[in-house]
Amino acid sequence: MRAINPATEELVAEHREHTREQLNLLLHRAGDAFEGWRNVRILERAALLRRAAAELRRRCSELALLMTREMGKPIVQSEAEIEKCAVGCDHFADQAANYLAPEVIESDADHGYIRFDPLGAVLAIMPWNFPFWQVFRFAAPALMTGNVGLLKHAPNVPGCALAIERIFRDAGFPAGVFTTLLVDTPAVEGIINHPAIAAVTLTGSGRAGSSVASQAGRALKKTVLELGGSDPFIVLPDVDLPATAKAAASARCINSGQSCIAAKRFIVVGDPQPFAREMACAMSKMKVGDPTDRSVEIGPLARRDLLENLEDQVRRSIQAGATPICGGHALVGKGFFYAPTVLDGVRPGMAAFDEETFGPVAAVIGAKDDDEAIALANRSRYGLGASIWTRDTEQAERLAARIESGCVFINGPVKSDPRLPFGGIKESGYGRELSREGIREFVNIKTVWVKRAELPSTPHRSVRG
Repeated sequence: MRAINPATEELVAEHREHTREQLNLLLHRAGDAFEGWRNVRILERAALLRRAAAELRRRCSELALLMTREMGKPIVQSEAEIEKCAVGCDHFADQAANYLAPEVIESDADHGYIRFDPLGAVLAIMPWNFPFWQVFRFAAPALMTGNVGLLKHAPNVPGCALAIERIFRDAGFPAGVFTTLLVDTPAVEGIINHPAIAAVTLTGSGRAGSSVASQAGRALKKTVLELGGSDPFIVLPDVDLPATAKAAASARCINSGQSCIAAKRFIVVGDPQPFAREMACAMSKMKVGDPTDRSVEIGPLARRDLLENLEDQVRRSIQAGATPICGGHALVGKGFFYAPTVLDGVRPGMAAFDEETFGPVAAVIGAKDDDEAIALANRSRYGLGASIWTRDTEQAERLAARIESGCVFINGPVKSDPRLPFGGIKESGYGRELSREGIREFVNIKTVWVKRAELPSTPHRSVRG
């Protein structure tokens, strides 16, 4: 596995894939580790997870630089991602006992309750765009339930995958409780079919999600899928236009635009052109360049094929009638850089509307009224997140109820937060991560029904002294 620095196109490192024999040993070790880990008290698991958070913070600079070199995230954002992982660990260390506490239920039993028991080994198939956070938002709750985790990471971030395994090992987790598998896609089906694997979680493309879900379905193993997104950012007429356009530029360009929950379709009620011009002004001011430079806001795309795909989507959209207000082209020179781009006049049927664009490209769409804005927001095969921007929050809440997505943020960009359930509908996947709902995805929700036995009466017997 080769990690290529997307800013310089130079080789960062090479790592050997695990052989079939090594893979089988690791899978068996995970199965054995589960039998011990499930019996570790939750307070002891929490103490280890807090130590993992401390390891993340202690090694933040080193881990952030590794992330930046392997996939190009601007270094300040990389550091923030490591801190977010630590916060997630602390949250589940603090809250898991509450989230997993047995719940009393009323029935015809004398006493009944629901308990939440671990399932076993959970395979996590994770993407490159948030190479630490995507893993920790799965691992922290999964390990706290008593499950063990196996990570099949994206092949362009092998260093990050190995670093995550070391964090758990150095924090004191028993061998086999968290394992990185250095394998590529062809090995996945065999791993899913292995008897040690109880469930699968995947964050990635719709194609990958469909493939993994069908493989897991044949093996009758549960899946949670967090797939792509084309989040609408709805702008109502009463907003502060410059401030909202600046927030829109930031929401579009997080992680250089390579985020499933980044705002992508900017639906403006009324004349969209003033907003498009303000947003283009804000995006044009964002600094593009070397992601190790702390002043840089937009780094390269993570791979050449991603750059080429984004170029193709913009080209097809312009050919179909969209107008570039700024950008619209790759940058000349080393690295996979794309100019911040705002496309005005985007309509359904254009690539920038129908497809997920993974890069700093914003599609501005006009709507005549609130109803058309909601119709346009829902006219997508995706349903991950959405945001509404207005001074009238009561109206925004009424509109939020009509939006087809897993979350709606009002006057704020969509984000993941350990306290909030996260996930989508339609082709954005199913199931939830984070919060109480997320930690309960990979447990056996077990009903215990108790009827007190009637003790038979015992005849009196005399006792001879």
